[in-house]
Amino acid sequence: MSAWLVSLADTPAGAQMALILALTAAFLHAVFGALQKGRHDPWITRLAIDLSLVVISAPVALFLVPWPEPHMWPIFAGVVVIHFTYKVLMSLSYDRGAYTVVYPVVRGMGPLFTIFGAMIIFGETYTLTQWLGVAVLLTGIFGLAVYNLMYLDTARDTLLPALGYAVLTGLMVAVYTTYDAWGIRQAADPFTFLAWFFFLAAMDFPVMFALVPRLRARMSGVALAPLMRRGLIGAFVAWGSFGCVMMATRLDKVGEAAVLRETSTVFAALIGWLVLRETVGPRRVALMCLIALGAVIVEFGG
Repeated sequence: MSAWLVSLADTPAGAQMALILALTAAFLHAVFGALQKGRHDPWITRLAIDLSLVVISAPVALFLVPWPEPHMWPIFAGVVVIHFTYKVLMSLSYDRGAYTVVYPVVRGMGPLFTIFGAMIIFGETYTLTQWLGVAVLLTGIFGLAVYNLMYLDTARDTLLPALGYAVLTGLMVAVYTTYDAWGIRQAADPFTFLAWFFFLAAMDFPVMFALVPRLRARMSGVALAPLMRRGLIGAFVAWGSFGCVMMATRLDKVGEAAVLRETSTVFAALIGWLVLRETVGPRRVALMCLIALGAVIVEFGG
């Protein structure tokens, strides 16, 4: 299967497959974000997800896929550092802001930075129509940020720090998207990269909780059974979400896959309203849809 997928790279069939994978990643990433922001402390939920990821990824990495080539180990070291930084910033954002406030800004800023990274690293080029899509996406992002600053009452005292962390998290989304796209292209077997990516990058939060007493104190009074159940679900969702988008970047343009994934803002609005019971409102929904529309223009304007 690996050879077949690799053979689709830079072909019309590969572009179609990348489109399907990126849209799947969009939906699953919105679900993943809601799982982390939902019932429990976002730091503790991330711990439960990472513990589950280590458990389910270990047998795949150790026994089911070819072992990484020697040159891949430094690449995996970079993966661990980059994703640890991203996860810390994401948790800080969720600590201070509502899901429907933080998530669209993170997911909107990410592809903007990724496009420039892909131009520099992979030599990708974009049409005038695609840049128009970027402008539409940015209008939605900054419109949403301004609207939240003017009208949102929930967690008002932490709104500015939440938006600041969200922008930094978006930058890290671009860094890991570009870096992972480069990394998966260095592996002879893309499934080797995916398996070891999830196995190694999931060890950081368990180690951090073991070493930092203040973080362990957050677990006081937490019911472990529902927490671990959420963590296990989150682990499988993470495999689907991150796995799909990384395969999409392996098959087609990195920037286009990253931008199309940001249709997740529409799914996020629905999840925030229907599941997390957050007040969304028609104007915020419209701005989130504008972000998604910009992503679609970038995808189909090439």
